[in-house]
Amino acid sequence: MLLVHGAGGNAAAMWPYAAHLSRLGARVTVVDLPGYGRTIRVRRGRRSVSYGDWQQLLVDLVGREHDERPLVLVGASMGGALAVDTAAVTGLAKRVIATCLLDPTRPGIAAAIVRAPWIARLGLPLLQFARGPAANLRIPVRVLTPMSAISNDPGLSHAVLTDPCGGGGSMPVGWYRSFLEAGPAIPPEQYQGPPVVLLHPAEDRWTMPELSLDYLGRLHGKTRVVMLPGCGHFPLEEPGFQVLLDEVSDEIEQVLDDHRRGS
Repeated sequence: MLLVHGAGGNAAAMWPYAAHLSRLGARVTVVDLPGYGRTIRVRRGRRSVSYGDWQQLLVDLVGREHDERPLVLVGASMGGALAVDTAAVTGLAKRVIATCLLDPTRPGIAAAIVRAPWIARLGLPLLQFARGPAANLRIPVRVLTPMSAISNDPGLSHAVLTDPCGGGGSMPVGWYRSFLEAGPAIPPEQYQGPPVVLLHPAEDRWTMPELSLDYLGRLHGKTRVVMLPGCGHFPLEEPGFQVLLDEVSDEIEQVLDDHRRGS
């Protein structure tokens, strides 16, 4: 199982999830996407890190780690769409499980996930001019996004906001621009990957469920959705967290059954 974090996250923040998921019988790998965690200073020459680098890193990692064991990709927040991308490009996963699915190139999506309406009207259009050296300028994540809404637990939100390697950090302007411009690696309507399960927090104050359901509805292939009761964007609250574990456990059993049958 490869566990992919989203905006404001990092590998260390995902370890509690990894510990629970490993108890379900999976060997769990977590990753720091460039700009977060231990990769906070990464830069490729004179070019700032881009969203495309995130997509390529996961493709490369899955290709390098691939062996005879079936692979489940689990994406939290922005990591959900990245997990779908990785499955679509590599063809190596047996299941994708996501807590959120976003395509910022869809009308209204970008405006729905920023901190304030004026940022969508004025700030986001200006990002297209961030080229060359200007693309390397760093903007705190919390300036553009409602990072305080990452959890409905004030203590957890505070921990994320004050983590310099996570929600308290910053990303290059060029990364924000590339994220808004990139979209899915493969159009959802052309998706040929494994089944996708959306486990969406029912009380998410950052990304409303309908945003993810729009993406899921466009995906070609087998999908299903389960709402996590009582959970905010970072789904740790009960009873939703146990629902998440139960659903992942069921998917692992199905993947293993298919693997034993050779399908």
